[in-house]
Amino acid sequence: MNDPLEELLEERAAEDLGDRPGSDIVAALEEMVAHPEFPCLGARSVFRRDAATLVVLDDLADTSTGGSLDTLGEVLAQYAHEVDPDGDLVSFVACFRGPVPQDEQTFEALLWGALQHLHDTDDAPWADGVAADPENPHFAFSVAGTAFFVVGLHPSASRVARRAPLPTLVFNLHSQFERMRADGGYLRMRDTIRRRDTELQGSLNPMVSDHGETSEARQYAGRAVPDDWTPPFEPDPDAVPPSSPVAPDER
Repeated sequence: MNDPLEELLEERAAEDLGDRPGSDIVAALEEMVAHPEFPCLGARSVFRRDAATLVVLDDLADTSTGGSLDTLGEVLAQYAHEVDPDGDLVSFVACFRGPVPQDEQTFEALLWGALQHLHDTDDAPWADGVAADPENPHFAFSVAGTAFFVVGLHPSASRVARRAPLPTLVFNLHSQFERMRADGGYLRMRDTIRRRDTELQGSLNPMVSDHGETSEARQYAGRAVPDDWTPPFEPDPDAVPPSSPVAPDER
């Protein structure tokens, strides 16, 4: 694996993986994460331990009944009910064959459209301990009453670390990060990831911020958003507790 990560991802993006077997898509994602230059240590650990739950779906824009996003909602809810929040670091990864966005704004619209559909078809109340308002500094996305931090990746991302061969959504348990904050591991991993990302890209990721400073929603799509950016997402008040709990400022 001597080629730089950026060159490898360009090669994979040009291979029309969307028409290939799901095993090829998974292999391309695993190859990206295993590359020595890939900066996210958490993802590397998860894939190295086979602790990633991966699904390959057809269409990130398919909101039809029984379509790709309904399938995602079902398997993600099952995952939320079965995963051990107190166990080792894990991730749920959904790769989509299409549509392959040509720019970051298009992917951002696809990502938030998918999250809106997941929320609109979710009968569970919002997860405890996080805010439902995407402009709140303590926001986290909720499915089946479980809080997730969502990482979006796609071929047209400006940051190399977000440049997956196909549009991909990674759902990380929010409770994992809270546990790592409590034992001090989170800060060490965060600082190492930021250093590695700077070495890869030549600059610190402008989207990076700590939970409780600004809403993590600003980081989901992987695009550096302007100060007046408003998340294109509206939680259903019937699915949100009357006073949605938020974590204290020191989180």
